[in-house]
Amino acid sequence: MSAAPFSRARLRAVTREIDAVEDLLEYAAPHNPTVWARRGDLLVGIGSTHDFVGGPGVDPAHIAQAWRDIAAHADVDDAVGLPGTGLVAFGALPFDALSPRGSYLTVPSTIIGRRGGRCWVTHIRHLDDATDAADAGTLPAPVGYGPHWSATLGPGTLTPEGYQRTVGAGLEEISAGAVSKVVLARDLAGSIPPGSDLRRLVRALTSAYPDTWTFAIDGLIGASPETLVTVSGGAVTARVLAGTIARGADPDADTAASVALATSTKDLDEHQYAVQSVLTALRPHTSALVAQEQPFMLKLPNVWHLATDVEGTLDDGASALDLLATLHPTAAVAGTPTDAAIELIRRLEPFDRGRYAGPVGWIDAAGDGEWAIALRCAQFDLAAIPADGTDRIPFTAHAGAGIVSGSDPEAEMLETRVKFRPIVDALA
Repeated sequence: MSAAPFSRARLRAVTREIDAVEDLLEYAAPHNPTVWARRGDLLVGIGSTHDFVGGPGVDPAHIAQAWRDIAAHADVDDAVGLPGTGLVAFGALPFDALSPRGSYLTVPSTIIGRRGGRCWVTHIRHLDDATDAADAGTLPAPVGYGPHWSATLGPGTLTPEGYQRTVGAGLEEISAGAVSKVVLARDLAGSIPPGSDLRRLVRALTSAYPDTWTFAIDGLIGASPETLVTVSGGAVTARVLAGTIARGADPDADTAASVALATSTKDLDEHQYAVQSVLTALRPHTSALVAQEQPFMLKLPNVWHLATDVEGTLDDGASALDLLATLHPTAAVAGTPTDAAIELIRRLEPFDRGRYAGPVGWIDAAGDGEWAIALRCAQFDLAAIPADGTDRIPFTAHAGAGIVSGSDPEAEMLETRVKFRPIVDALA
């Protein structure tokens, strides 16, 4: 972390268009990549000019204000003008504000990007650093991929049987009227060989799940299908996912699965809780806020989701980070009512979620950005790497399911197994 407080940094960002780059991942750090990707568009962060690391209890609104201060004093020379150009920070926030994992926001020293076939490089320096003029438009040297590797993986703190008991406890709380919905997760624990090139994991996820947000920030790597919020030029969009079923093994079974989900009263109720939580959070910041009347079926390689898109126009100048402070956590990853659901999660889950189910994404100097909910992911404990590099690097993965009245503990456990599949397959 830089010595100066995050909001006092005075930065200069210079963006220039460059010739097409075939593989942007070759420029990311092999053992701790910073990547944001979807449908062939990528942002790759290299190095660090300034970081913010917040401990437990840091309000996302504080981070939003700190970024607003830093952007207001920045000198931005952006000759490209696409989303992701100019001054950009990447971030990952915890699910629970009390998590010891804390919030993380980093401004890379170099960002290489691609969107719609156009490529660029951004160099970000402190204003008193005179080297940026010479850097404009230049690329660092790419780094070849390290050897293939595979992970060891096993049960975490909560076994499948233990998870079903936890779901049963959640159903008792629902029957007692404590909550209408609670999202309960379970964990897997594993390790990877020392020196593993984590870009291989990122590449596997981008190849297998191109329509998701693939991310790698501070050791958090995954491929999320759920957009928490996107802000661009005064427009705000969000995608709500709640209600899941595994894809069928053949076309007939797949069609039957999608119909079963689309007509499931339990899943439709769970989905409506999540949609209403997003609308309630965004309404004070927007005009002309609209959501589809009925969810649509989102098809991914391994699951069907019930999905609803929400769109609106910002009328108060809120940034993407400001909206995170309002939106997170949604009913899709916590429950309803939210505060009561979080308290129940703290009581029933025997682990800290860390940044699983928290916001992950990027923001620029104008406050625009793209943020997803960190799902289908694993957190690598990069700080645990020993100095001699001999021991394996530990990681934890999580998956959850929304519990409402009528939920079946075994079915919810099987749903988490399906949700683990993207990250487990990629780790293998």
